[in-house]
Amino acid sequence: MIAYCGPVWRILFADRAAEPCASVRAPEGRFHHFGQVALYASLSSEGAGVAIRRYVRVDDAPRVIVELAVDAARILDLRQTPDTQAASVVWQEIRASGAPAPTWAISDRARAAGAQGMIYASRTRPDLSHLVLFDLTPPIVRAVSPARPWHPPSPV
Repeated sequence: MIAYCGPVWRILFADRAAEPCASVRAPEGRFHHFGQVALYASLSSEGAGVAIRRYVRVDDAPRVIVELAVDAARILDLRQTPDTQAASVVWQEIRASGAPAPTWAISDRARAAGAQGMIYASRTRPDLSHLVLFDLTPPIVRAVSPARPWHPPSPV
């Protein structure tokens, strides 16, 4: 595990701008299930846009982007490891078939090992990296700037 101390960017619906460090609302995601805490962000603002692209629709409610500061001592870095490919699968299609998302096994192992989160490569842009946090206590993550409007670079 590595320490990560630095900025990350998160895109949220505007109605959540007042709580930028809150856990996701979705009951399941790439690296969380069954009520687990997770905050997904990216190591760059560009990466945040890439990460959310799959979920953006033309008729979506307004979104904002917010810069957060992370100071975590125990982050599992999946980049350039045997888990890189496994972490990048399109989990939604597997989950829709009724099977557990295979990415959950990766995050469950990290959580059991005491990781506060994981860094992983973008599925569509491996030159970009994302972060998922499992520990959202204020010393670990905090907002550093007000949310500002975010618009997709092109219609989806």
